Amino acid sequence: MSYADKLFIDMCNNILENGTDTKGEKVRPHWADGTPAYTQKLFCVVNRYDLKKEFPALTLRRTALKSCVDEILWIWQKKSNNIHDLHSHIWDSWADENGSIGKAYGYQLGVKHKYKEGMFDQVDRVIYDLKNNPFSRRIMTNIYNHHDLSEMGLYPCAYSMTFNVTEGENGKLVLNGILNQRSQDVLTANNWNVVQYSVLMHMLAQVCDMEVGEFVHVIADAHIYDRHIPLVKELITREPLPAPTFWLNPEIKDFYEFTTDDVRLDNYETHEQIKNIPVAI
Repeated sequence: MSYADKLFIDMCNNILENGTDTKGEKVRPHWADGTPAYTQKLFCVVNRYDLKKEFPALTLRRTALKSCVDEILWIWQKKSNNIHDLHSHIWDSWADENGSIGKAYGYQLGVKHKYKEGMFDQVDRVIYDLKNNPFSRRIMTNIYNHHDLSEMGLYPCAYSMTFNVTEGENGKLVLNGILNQRSQDVLTANNWNVVQYSVLMHMLAQVCDMEVGEFVHVIADAHIYDRHIPLVKELITREPLPAPTFWLNPEIKDFYEFTTDDVRLDNYETHEQIKNIPVAI
């Protein structure tokens, strides 16, 4: 059975049984009909995935691998803030008439900063340090820039990655990472984020000649929206299936050469998808 499924089921049960109901409180999100979008929420969920053992894609319902990767490359590789560079419509609600989401996500990763070794943006700095200073405790990104929040279409949800390198049993370096997320819609986004940042770690490990290690996902406010609760309750009654096998094109040695065609999930059997999930905005 998929370990990612077990973690997801346990997390959802914990939120439903022990979370705080925000009904009647002042909340920002709303549904398309204007109704406030209340949640059942839990503070500080920490999930750990050993990427050496298993790729954490849910089998309870299918997670669209190539769409996940398209978005993570849009942010981390293209460093774009324009939805016209993205092949899905998940960001349409937060874009202006020109397609821009403002100074958010990819924009922040693309800004160059001065270091003693020269000018780097945040992604290139991570890659430089993983190759040249792998045991540094300063290998991280942060896109929650207070100076630019007023010019963002949406404040960053997943806002920080911290990388930490250890030595494996065979002497090869192992890449570990922590994703910090201030807020997460568990039904629509949890496994989406887990999958795409797991892929990112596989990519960075490969181009930096490392093995992939542990991915830790820290969520400050993990919540299930009120209109999602019946869907989640049905979802977590499904029987988990075996985890798929992740394939990454071994020929790619430059992070900027990866495309969505360089990833694949083999033997990915899942239950049926949940359709027409309402999304709070």
